[in-house]
Amino acid sequence: MGQSTAQIRERLPFLQRRSQMVRAVRAFFEGRGYWEVETPYLVPTPGEEVHLRCFRSLLEHPDSTAEPRYLHTSPEFAMKRLVAATGQPLFQLARVWRNGERSATHMPEFTMLEWYHPGAGLSALMDETEQLLRAVLPPHLPYKDGVLDLTQPFERLTMQEAFARYVGVDVLATADDAAHLAHDAGVTLREGETWEDLFFRLLLERIEPVIGRERPTFLTHWPIAQAALAKRDVADPRVALRFELYAGGMELANAFEELTDPHEQRARFEADRTRRLALTPEQDWPLDKAFLAALADMPPTSGIALGFDRLVMLATGAPRLETILWLSC
Repeated sequence: MGQSTAQIRERLPFLQRRSQMVRAVRAFFEGRGYWEVETPYLVPTPGEEVHLRCFRSLLEHPDSTAEPRYLHTSPEFAMKRLVAATGQPLFQLARVWRNGERSATHMPEFTMLEWYHPGAGLSALMDETEQLLRAVLPPHLPYKDGVLDLTQPFERLTMQEAFARYVGVDVLATADDAAHLAHDAGVTLREGETWEDLFFRLLLERIEPVIGRERPTFLTHWPIAQAALAKRDVADPRVALRFELYAGGMELANAFEELTDPHEQRARFEADRTRRLALTPEQDWPLDKAFLAALADMPPTSGIALGFDRLVMLATGAPRLETILWLSC
């Protein structure tokens, strides 16, 4: 979508603040000994998420052969390969692509801030994330529904606690039983609705609207079915070492204490692949064998993907993502 010169000029205060935050982010990580890296955007395997849609391209070789490539949905696989090779803490401000997404807080092309901290557990990564937000945001931040207080410790709320407090159910006891979860939550199970579907409906309708309002909230220890690339919690194997960060009415980040077992990761990928192909058969690509091979060399690490554009929205009070983008597609 095109923007006129006048429209760009109107947004200059927002864009100048964006530039300031880019510099502040780089200063934060460089001051902590992180290496800034760059990884390819056009890749053979864009990700393994079930519900994300990718942009497809074609890589043409000089000998007239060609093979499919995709714009990645995250630099995660590539960055973990670099962590495995270097053992160093790494960060990247990466452009990422997710097809079919557009709203006030979604765009098909956007900027993701990802960083990986070898030796850090989930709690240490939450500490570091708090420090980053305090470094780039004012201590008291007005937004449309109130004022965020970043001087107080961020709330840390397990998914089990959140469902007990706001839905009134023991979500882990429902054990993938959609009818059980619906009964306990006092809702009617929709036709064809799975446990996962209902889990996210309750999360979206009853939990997300009320957390991260007065201070940011880390929503932690997700059910193992939502583990993705996270380790299982040895203290409670029903949950994964994962958190999401909410602030000012937005989900800002998703983080894992990273799974480093290549066999378990392959099994999860294959299960996700089966589900994805059942929904969108055209989204078919090979497993990332280089990533799986690198996991055996990867040290214990926690990593996080933070929507940088949403962070800028929060900092500026912008009503939509387009307001804080130099140009948008």
